[in-house]
Amino acid sequence: MISPGDRIVAGVSGGADSVCLLEMLLAYGKRVPLELCVVHVNHGLREEAAEDAGYVEELCRRRSLPFFLTEADVRQTALEERCSQEDAGRRIRYRAFRQAAERTGAVKAAVAHNSNDNAETMLFHLFRGSGLKGISGIAPMRTEQGGICILRPLLCLERQEVEVYLRERGILWRVDKTNQGDDYRRNRIRHHILPYAMEEVCAGAVGHMLQTAAQLQETERYLGEQTGKALEQCAQAVSGEETAMGKWDTAPGEAVRESGDPPGRPEEKGLHGPCAAGYRVDVKAFQSFHEALRGRMLLELMKRLSPTGKDISSVHVRDVLSLFEREGNRSVSLPFGIRAGRRYDRVILERAQAEAGPAGEEQRLWQPPVEVPLTEELFRAPVRCDLGNLGEMEFSAFFIKKAGELPQNQYTKWFDYDKMEERAVIRFRSKGDFLTIADGAGKVAHKSVKDYMIAEKIPRHLRDGIPAVAFGSHILWLVGWRISEAFKVRGDTERVLQVKFIKKQGSGTEEKNVGAH
Repeated sequence: MISPGDRIVAGVSGGADSVCLLEMLLAYGKRVPLELCVVHVNHGLREEAAEDAGYVEELCRRRSLPFFLTEADVRQTALEERCSQEDAGRRIRYRAFRQAAERTGAVKAAVAHNSNDNAETMLFHLFRGSGLKGISGIAPMRTEQGGICILRPLLCLERQEVEVYLRERGILWRVDKTNQGDDYRRNRIRHHILPYAMEEVCAGAVGHMLQTAAQLQETERYLGEQTGKALEQCAQAVSGEETAMGKWDTAPGEAVRESGDPPGRPEEKGLHGPCAAGYRVDVKAFQSFHEALRGRMLLELMKRLSPTGKDISSVHVRDVLSLFEREGNRSVSLPFGIRAGRRYDRVILERAQAEAGPAGEEQRLWQPPVEVPLTEELFRAPVRCDLGNLGEMEFSAFFIKKAGELPQNQYTKWFDYDKMEERAVIRFRSKGDFLTIADGAGKVAHKSVKDYMIAEKIPRHLRDGIPAVAFGSHILWLVGWRISEAFKVRGDTERVLQVKFIKKQGSGTEEKNVGAH
């Protein structure tokens, strides 16, 4: 990981892991010459965050180390960049590492993940149905966008070993209270599932999972290389000017150039065109590869077309795979406004393009999903989410003594806050989505969103453009239509989540009288 003369940025929060990382780098630096600087990020989420920053700054002062402090508003960043607070915090940290690296000439940054973190990550991704890359856990080394190499020197140590190391040396550390509660799903794995596995299943569970992670990462690297080689042989990038599917059509029987380009179209070979807004995949060439690679190939293309690379699932991959299995001009809609369609002997994937507004101005198409953390901050200030050409959605929360008249407004809904999960997602419908609906006999039942839309006679051409607020596949609110019974405000409700959809003028969202829905 470290060569003589390296300049390294160390991320130090003040917690046990990062303080241990700093001490071990300093100890290693006595044997191998290296230059070290420290970055601390104040995320603006906790009252004691300033004290953590002061503690780390004092550590650096006593050791004569350069100290870089970044103060950021994670909540605001999450809203602006349409991501969760957890993801926003990560982005802010790595930006801070890159900035410090640029100032000091460093090319490496060290962070303090340990083997327990790795095991928690593996379980978290396994439970969520992630692929091989997800359950491979955290890599000991990887190159971050921007060229900086991320090092994780403590990945071989368990959390208990880290704390013993510090206690033996009389070194204090700061405690992040947010890690002690069970508000976050990762914390539940940390506090309950992993300890149970170590106590009741296998005492060496964490170490064994670390070994498995190394094997999976090796397999993932190999498959990643094979996926890239396969795509170079059957897929081509195309520019935004060529992404309209109709422009790529070739009449049945019409000859196609050896490059795979339709007649009259300038060649743009390879997967990395200067303005790649879509990809053409040759069906016959694609089907010549092993099934183990096909899904990975499509997943890679869809991730390149999406703004974050997230929320493309196995369901979406299967939908696109089906286009290769049956002839006929068909298409499927995917997250982020991505569309895939079969055109004769090729399948085309493209991202949504901007549209002209009423006065000819360009409108930004909304690219879902948007994650909305449903924290208690909503009781202090509402959060607004920009939905591009559709409008905005506002989330707020308040206390009530008695649930009286509920709002009958089609685009303002109340929900029982205490039944909420950690975060909701605003998106369009997806396969497997369902609503919880009263059956008229005092019970509730699940009803697929597809069946609900058919029963309500929602026009087919509108169904994929109706925004929904969801927890996984459970739809909290199909905007403008129905809310789920499972989250309704009842007589014993004390805290209310209010969600308001604010339409953009001229958005074309169909209105109807929804009565008491």
